Amino acid sequence: MFRVVSGAQGGEKRRARFCLAAGNLALGAGRAICTHMAQNDTPNALISLTVNGEPHRIAAGSTIADLVAEIGLDPAKVAVERNAEIAPRSTLADVTLGEGDTLEIVHFVGGG
Repeated sequence: MFRVVSGAQGGEKRRARFCLAAGNLALGAGRAICTHMAQNDTPNALISLTVNGEPHRIAAGSTIADLVAEIGLDPAKVAVERNAEIAPRSTLADVTLGEGDTLEIVHFVGGG
């Protein structure tokens, strides 16, 4: 028997049941999120990171720039420390994240 996260309806319930059966169901924003590609049911690999002290999951193969954009920040206006080393801004789009990476991200704000 499968339990579907409240709020899921119709196709979401079917996808959630499939994903739960396949072992690739994640939760996000109070809804079931299937971590597979609908077209061919191939699981998307997600990796676990720590970002500013909080757990975070992102698609394998993502770069630091991808992560920064995903959390709504401009890569040109951040400083990033990855695994206790400063990541030069010029390399953010080139550095691929790995399972268990720890990142500290600070962004710059204007003001007077």
